[in-house]
Amino acid sequence: MSVRESIADLVARYAWAYDTRNWDALVECFTPDASLSLRVAGGDLAGPFRGHAEIMRLMRDSAAAQDDRRRHVCTNLVVDLSGPDTATARSYLTLISVRGEHLEVVTTGTYTDEVVQTGGVWRLRARHIELDLPADGRRPR
Repeated sequence: MSVRESIADLVARYAWAYDTRNWDALVECFTPDASLSLRVAGGDLAGPFRGHAEIMRLMRDSAAAQDDRRRHVCTNLVVDLSGPDTATARSYLTLISVRGEHLEVVTTGTYTDEVVQTGGVWRLRARHIELDLPADGRRPR
């Protein structure tokens, strides 16, 4: 598998693990010292959340607050290698909510990732999420 394919697989594994609530698979997407930050609609920065415990607490709390099923669709992946085992990856996010028989695009956004290869596996060392709208259904006024 090429470097780009491996990083695309990492981005997809993250989305799949969150959407299926497979917390063991999700934590494996991050290095132990990883950080995650988030900004919604140009507002204040949330985070950075550091390490597995903080990141997973954020993920679990976010999932617990949802009364729908989410589908994170990641597209337009751009990978820039900065070394043999390091890269920056950027992609678009389209977040879809499934509630009953209804689908709704909740928000769009971007992921900006620092990824590293350790032990032959690519993982997220830093992820920054920029959401264009809140993902909780509330629209900015």
